[in-house]
Amino acid sequence: MAVISSGGLCVGGALYSVPAEAQGATIRAINVSGNKRVEPETVRSYLQFSVGSPYDPAKVDGSIKALFGTGLFSDVRIDRSGADVIVTVVENPVINQVAFEGNSEVDTDTLRNEVQLKPRSVFTRARVQADVQRVLDVYRRQGRYAATVEPKIIELEQDRVNLVFEIAEGGATKVKGIHFVGNKAFSDSQLRDVVSTTEKGWFDFLKGTAIYDPDRMNLDRELIRQYYLKNGYADVQVTAANAELDRDGSGFFITYSIEEGEAYQFGGINIESTVAAIDPTKFKGELLTDQGETYNANMIDKSVEALTSKVSQDGFAFARVRPQATPDPVARTIALNYVIEEGPRVYIERINVTGNTRTKDYVIRREFKVAEGDAYNPLMVDQAKKRLTNLGLFKGVEVKRRPGSAQDRVVLDVELVEQSTGELSFGAGYSTAEGVIGDVSITERNLMGNGQFLRLQLSGSLERLQVNLSFTEPRFLDRNLAAGFDLFHKEVDQTSQSGFQSRRTGASLRLGFPISEKLWMQTSYTASRDQIFNVNPAASRAILQAQGTSYTSMMGSTLTYDLRNDAKNPTKGLWFQTGADFAGLGGDVQYVSLAAEARGYYPITDNITFVARAVGGSIQGWGGSDVRLIDLFFKGGETVRGFDRAGYGPRDLNTGDALGGQYYWATTAEVRFPIPFVPDDLGISGAVFADAGSLWGSNVNGLPQGCAAGDTTRVCLADSSAIRSSVGASLMWASPVGPIRMDFAKTLTKEVYDDEQFFRFGAATKF
Repeated sequence: MAVISSGGLCVGGALYSVPAEAQGATIRAINVSGNKRVEPETVRSYLQFSVGSPYDPAKVDGSIKALFGTGLFSDVRIDRSGADVIVTVVENPVINQVAFEGNSEVDTDTLRNEVQLKPRSVFTRARVQADVQRVLDVYRRQGRYAATVEPKIIELEQDRVNLVFEIAEGGATKVKGIHFVGNKAFSDSQLRDVVSTTEKGWFDFLKGTAIYDPDRMNLDRELIRQYYLKNGYADVQVTAANAELDRDGSGFFITYSIEEGEAYQFGGINIESTVAAIDPTKFKGELLTDQGETYNANMIDKSVEALTSKVSQDGFAFARVRPQATPDPVARTIALNYVIEEGPRVYIERINVTGNTRTKDYVIRREFKVAEGDAYNPLMVDQAKKRLTNLGLFKGVEVKRRPGSAQDRVVLDVELVEQSTGELSFGAGYSTAEGVIGDVSITERNLMGNGQFLRLQLSGSLERLQVNLSFTEPRFLDRNLAAGFDLFHKEVDQTSQSGFQSRRTGASLRLGFPISEKLWMQTSYTASRDQIFNVNPAASRAILQAQGTSYTSMMGSTLTYDLRNDAKNPTKGLWFQTGADFAGLGGDVQYVSLAAEARGYYPITDNITFVARAVGGSIQGWGGSDVRLIDLFFKGGETVRGFDRAGYGPRDLNTGDALGGQYYWATTAEVRFPIPFVPDDLGISGAVFADAGSLWGSNVNGLPQGCAAGDTTRVCLADSSAIRSSVGASLMWASPVGPIRMDFAKTLTKEVYDDEQFFRFGAATKF
């Protein structure tokens, strides 16, 4: 190889002087040699000199660099022979075949699409090294940081080669620990529930969230920030997200550094308009932010979106809504002024969607409140991006803007990175109520790319067997309606409590929709076949009479109001739910059932939370029908700890069988706190509680009454609405195999015929 430099010629590493009188001599001819596939004129086209021009070493040097830059040649030299210039080239071989060996975790088609070198392309070592890095990047995205790739060249005749990438995949590099620095308002365990990455566990082969993924880590960083922003921390910053590989290379430790800042509340709320034709007062009803409430950036975004949409519907398509925040660090409030102003008249020319190899286009496009041809509003586009992220179908969402075919046109490019949406999970555990419990479920959150939810679940214990198939279309009729159906079969063995077994098989149709941002309503219709069977001959007369089969046709509705700061681990806020069921639209069962529940969470300190709960319900027959035994309420330790399953309420003293009741209520007051001197990383916490409740209103009308032990021809009814109460303490552990809770309760008030239970244990894991 020859390299020309100023004043000399370097050939094969030696420097040869060029006579001064020869440097400026005129070039008479340019000859090309060594070329086989490349035409001589193609070679000459890259030269910076030509026939008739003076010989210039600098231009010769630039010509050599230009020829190497084409990637067509492995060697180039330029020599002088009198007034002639001789260009000698050695062509790079052509790739005949690209193959991969040793890959089992990543299919060959994926790797073939990733590399740039293809059959019939020109081979260069630089391109090979670039493709080696691309293959390594594929494996790193799957958490396999121990993977190695070595390219092998097999030379063939006619300057052809086969390129083979020999791959040693290694094991998946998983996340051994997730830690947080600077967090005071929320514990490590709470923030671990916020991020999508999970720590290494026993059954990680069934899910991919414990595998280290830099893209997912960036998503988690934003999830943490959004979580703080919606819980009052307007100044929060996630200053760093570091992943460190341990010494043996077997796993990563991820650490997020957080600067929380102070918690704020909303101050004064105002709307103003710089557009004379818009009256801002008429839009105050669209705001979701109220003075005195905890600062919530999510509510600001939704208020801006609602205002923008409403103003646009009123004929101002190019109006923009800009929130102005004025913080008061002393009072810890943030005043908001929503300014409606005229925006530039720009239209959306096209919306391009890429990266959705599985998810269908319409699932993505329906999250945009704007369409091609509509006025461009960056706030509406930003909200669409957030909705796409919240779907949980993508680990990366980018919406980029570029100029369109005219000055008043823009093109939006939606770039997506999909993530796995299928899940196979198993559950196992033990409870004092049911003994060994377990379940297995298959879930798909993006059924056939339609954004639909499907789950098949089988669960059971020594006393219960349940099968459910659930389907949900989250955008029924392309509206904000969640429609779906459930098919179910449930068998319960209540022999030890009431001397019978029950079976219920049926189907439900449901439709849910938001009434407001925090209020949700769901209506449903259920048809079922209900059966009481295998009744113990020594069971109560009321149970012996109830055995048989009946059919239920029922309409129901549920109203839910959620003000909690977190659905999984709330520490502040309120939650209400009320529901009503009306049976008798066909079938042979007629009743009206009402139920309600309220929960409240109040942070006493950053780590201590007071929790209150109240539940109640009633069921009444109508049209002359009594309520069946299978539809009555049976209550125990799940409402008032210290009592066994179906441990309090109406009972036949002749047989000891629980008969169920038509009315119940229960309340709980609990204080949750960390265990002193126990590191937060262990996830162990404690609680003290007080429970109270009652169940009454048996349904044994018309049955012969009388008390004699073992007498199954008569009913010796014990039915009291007296208060049952208890106090106790709990130990909770967010263990690596799932949540574990132990309750120790002492009853304070009870009836003599109630069944007590001092220790209640529950453990279950999802994997």
